[in-house]
Amino acid sequence: MSDEEIRRVLGLLSQDDTVRAFAALLLGVDGERPAKALDRLAGGGLAERGPDGAWRARPERFRELLKGLAEPPAPVSEEERLLRTFLVDGRLRAIPVRREKRLVVLRYVSRAFEPGVRYPEKDVNVTLRAFHDDYAALRRYLVDELLLSREDGFYWRTGGPVDV
Repeated sequence: MSDEEIRRVLGLLSQDDTVRAFAALLLGVDGERPAKALDRLAGGGLAERGPDGAWRARPERFRELLKGLAEPPAPVSEEERLLRTFLVDGRLRAIPVRREKRLVVLRYVSRAFEPGVRYPEKDVNVTLRAFHDDYAALRRYLVDELLLSREDGFYWRTGGPVDV
């Protein structure tokens, strides 16, 4: 079940002419049903022509969409689950207090820095501020956990996973 199919059905139900046509089909009311609206409903799976050529509503389409959404999610690793807990739209909600959890988050953050590149402190601060407002604490944790090294106001990545 794709998001596109769900958007299409919801979009059809947000238009007055298609909602009226769908309601008329559901209630079995004869009346004006614009052909364009019926064609759009058929395209979204909400209506179909029977063998006799008469239009009928397909309310079962909602069950199909819900069933498609109810498929079990793909399994995720403990690390991914933990990151989803602390990251919202790419920003940290909080810096984890427990060291094991903080290390997972710090390894994720360390990927923002290229191995072998030296960064002035100002650039490190800007990068870390994108993750959390307390960029100084993040910088200190990264250095303390040997994910970043520091000398003369410059930082470089010395640990953490490397994307290949």
